[in-house]
Amino acid sequence: MPFYEYRCDACGHQLEALQKISDAPLSDCPECEKPELTKLVSAVGFRLKGGGWYETDFKGGAKKDGAESPAKDASGGHSCGTGSCPACS
Repeated sequence: MPFYEYRCDACGHQLEALQKISDAPLSDCPECEKPELTKLVSAVGFRLKGGGWYETDFKGGAKKDGAESPAKDASGGHSCGTGSCPACS
């Protein structure tokens, strides 16, 4: 469940609330009890890093048409050199 940030337009109080995506937005301020809460836009709490997502990173399922296996070097090893993909391990 995501956290949502709110600010009261009447008193300026700010709060975070853990809510389901399907829950209705909060409207009543817990400080002044007026129905003046506004949902704020904020940054997400995670960031994806690394070389990217590959079709081969997911377990199960058959290979889709056109999917190729990672390139091999002359010794039969994987040639990306990052060590972070399944073929390098």
